[in-house]
Amino acid sequence: MFGLAVELDQLGLEVRTHRRHDLFHAPQAPVTEYPVPVLRHDNHVHVHEERIVPIGAMAVLVGVRSYGAGVQLRYAYRLNPTPAQRRALARAFGCARVVFNDAIAARRAAHEAGEAYPTDGALSKALTAAKRTPERVWLGEVSAVVLQQALADANTAYRNFFASVKGTRKGRKLGAPRFRSRRDRAQSIRFTKAARFRVTPAGRLRLPGIGDVPVRWSRELPGEPSSVTVSVDAAGRYHCSFVVEAPDAPLSPVSQEVGIDLGLTHFAVLSDGTKVGAPRIARKAAAKLARAQKELARRQKGSANWEKSRRKVARAHVRVADTRRDWLHKLSTTIVQENQLVAVEDLAVSGMARTRLARSVHDAGWSTFVDMLAYKARRAGRTFVRIDRWFPSTRACSVCGAIGEAKPLHVRTWTCGCGTTHDRDVNAARNILAAGRAVQPVETTSDLGRPGQLSAKQEPAGSAA
Repeated sequence: MFGLAVELDQLGLEVRTHRRHDLFHAPQAPVTEYPVPVLRHDNHVHVHEERIVPIGAMAVLVGVRSYGAGVQLRYAYRLNPTPAQRRALARAFGCARVVFNDAIAARRAAHEAGEAYPTDGALSKALTAAKRTPERVWLGEVSAVVLQQALADANTAYRNFFASVKGTRKGRKLGAPRFRSRRDRAQSIRFTKAARFRVTPAGRLRLPGIGDVPVRWSRELPGEPSSVTVSVDAAGRYHCSFVVEAPDAPLSPVSQEVGIDLGLTHFAVLSDGTKVGAPRIARKAAAKLARAQKELARRQKGSANWEKSRRKVARAHVRVADTRRDWLHKLSTTIVQENQLVAVEDLAVSGMARTRLARSVHDAGWSTFVDMLAYKARRAGRTFVRIDRWFPSTRACSVCGAIGEAKPLHVRTWTCGCGTTHDRDVNAARNILAAGRAVQPVETTSDLGRPGQLSAKQEPAGSAA
């Protein structure tokens, strides 16, 4: 249908497939009834895959997430704790925060003294001993699992920091772990199976030391949860997030395929010519948010009225985030259901967020959308392909494959030398689809030893053009 795939092959271009193991970055589980991949959890499946397919001088990035027979998902629900349960949760949040900060302080002190860092086992023994001292005896009032999980979080934070310093961790550089504060935007604690949490027949969440907490069930859990995280956000909303091993849910094969060009004027332009308008959710809520912030600025900081106004500002922010997430979920689900192959360009969102378009870039939520496409396509048995950001999707003609000059943003239509007049965005989406079709995943045994997953094996590249 399009000539670009042929042109890529003729040019001897190289397609390099690479997927970071930390595809999903948000540290907090999104507050939604939609299942989302497990984020930064001990049970997190880490996959690093890289293949080189000989077709070019430009890199085409293919992102495929491998989970084997199933995937660990988070199912998030609202909680309605009683006043007594809120106090118990606040006590648990505080104890977990103290344990985390004590672990950070111990390692900082060892570093300043030039001593070896305390091991995970040494910190665990120190925690047990601390609960017997008058200064920390109140740590025994909460579940020991909560404290051990807080200690595990501190250990994980340092391991990630050291891996980042050594260059063995993918992604941007991480700083040294910092102390947690009661003024942080969110507080959370985690219960594993060792804590013996459970959902009662009455539909309440039974937590040790907390009690039976009412839950707003928006959907059923697909299986037995391995852990649950209880959190409170800046707006004062309580949530629980269950980690559940969910099987893949393959959809019936379809013949339709799609390439997606992301933008600001139109959020997404599809290769079939469909243009999805940008919702601009934050921009539409800007006036209401400005009024709430103005009211907060007039309050005396620390007063009861100031706290009410602060909650109002926080609720306005979370309402925007929830609305955007819901919109992205609906769009990504529709695209995955209707298409067998989904190809999308890998945008440099962090770089664009430092330009004059930063507010619009953050409001669009491109990264979240692409992440949703990735894991939903994996579960549905669809093919998901990321195209490298340097791929000339805008400059190349989707009919003859000729690559023209760079075009400024105000140029929305252009005519190729072959006589074809292109809509800038539709042409880019067609080129992205053609590049995605040029990549054929190879199914083999993965590094995890599970059949039916993409291999992380690196094959020889083709000759450069």
